[in-house]
Amino acid sequence: MEYRKLGRTGVKVSPLCLGTMNFGWHTSEKDSFALMDKALELGINFFDTANVYGWKTGEGVTEQIIGRWLAQGGGRRDKIVLATKVYGVMGDGPNEARLSGYHIRRACEASLRRLQTDVIDLYQMHHIDRNTPWEEIWQAMEQLVREGKVIYVGSSNFAGWHIAQAQCEAAKRCFMGLVSEQSLYNLATRTIELEVIPACRAYGIGLIPWSPMEGGLLSGALEKAKEGRRSEERTMKLIEKHRGRLEKYEPLCRELGEKPGDVALAWLLHNPAVTSPIIGPRNMEQLTGAVRALDLKLSPETMKRLDEIWPGPGGEAPEAYAW
Repeated sequence: MEYRKLGRTGVKVSPLCLGTMNFGWHTSEKDSFALMDKALELGINFFDTANVYGWKTGEGVTEQIIGRWLAQGGGRRDKIVLATKVYGVMGDGPNEARLSGYHIRRACEASLRRLQTDVIDLYQMHHIDRNTPWEEIWQAMEQLVREGKVIYVGSSNFAGWHIAQAQCEAAKRCFMGLVSEQSLYNLATRTIELEVIPACRAYGIGLIPWSPMEGGLLSGALEKAKEGRRSEERTMKLIEKHRGRLEKYEPLCRELGEKPGDVALAWLLHNPAVTSPIIGPRNMEQLTGAVRALDLKLSPETMKRLDEIWPGPGGEAPEAYAW
């Protein structure tokens, strides 16, 4: 496993990040434990979760599962870079969501209890909060860092200008600010190439793509449909929307002798802006299969063909739409 620096920090993370959104939802606790143990065995040291995962308001089901896994000991906590998120609704009260200093503080304390740890390595804002000033957000984050409860701060689903704004305000406070951004990015959805990726590169921010398979679309959706396997309604709609491209993409993958999902992951890993795509396995086969992408080298010709099938926005802004 060749580890990568998380943005401009000195900490090193695996080139695949274990996403845990399915834990306690599609994947049982027993199977979740097995997946985390296997991830460590494979060299994956970057684990991502969120306080809302498990989808039972206020319970933090997934964080609790990870906490019980960590409590087994065996050096588990010291072997991983643990990331979670704050923003989502965690109760019925008016202050139990978003990024007020009030909520950030309480949400962090609650996540620490559920995770059964004394520190969150990467605390990520799950979404931009346009109603809370940056001086309030950074003051809350700085306090958590000073207290040793958080080491690094990251963002998720930020626009390029949000990243620039956040970093400018952090610089005024002599605070490190963001070290990572978690964005929707894959072959079929490449909007962040316009401004988010350039912003990340300019500020030394690591990019953590989520949904690298576009909800299953890029993992052989057409072939699975032919085999009679059922897909979620959202995936079926995406298949119809992108059928023409899939009819070129899946044959190309067969020509390469590789699984479509592995090619999609490898494409992301070939981008120097990308730190670690998030894989969200529901079972052991999906986890072990994803590791294949780490050894898959795509030729310049293949990368060109992929760009032709799945064109991006035309480059970075403003050249993508102006001159």
